[in-house]
Amino acid sequence: QVELVESGGGLVQPGGSLRLSCAVSGTIFSLDAIAWYRQFPGTSGDQRELVAGVMGGVGNIHIADSAKGRFTLSKDNAKNTVYLQMNNLKPEDTAVYYCHEGGSVNWGQGTRVTVSS
Repeated sequence: QVELVESGGGLVQPGGSLRLSCAVSGTIFSLDAIAWYRQFPGTSGDQRELVAGVMGGVGNIHIADSAKGRFTLSKDNAKNTVYLQMNNLKPEDTAVYYCHEGGSVNWGQGTRVTVSS
């Protein structure tokens, strides 16, 4: 059974940075199956937006247009952890961020990011 646990969220001022972590326990084929999504305030779970993930093949990293140049996806196979480095954060990045194992029903519990002065 796969478990995903996010951490690293919090309150940050505009222009600040956060690094989110998704710790994976259990057996998955590859950490490349893990993607980051976010759910904006006032929206439902089926409206989650894909933020970053490996799509269409190894090394093909997709970053949402709104996050390009600011967010970076990385992984540490030894720690079984996937990271989302978020720089130059904006108020519109405020959301709950989730990691998800593609092709499964496995989601983490989410970590809240609030960007506000």
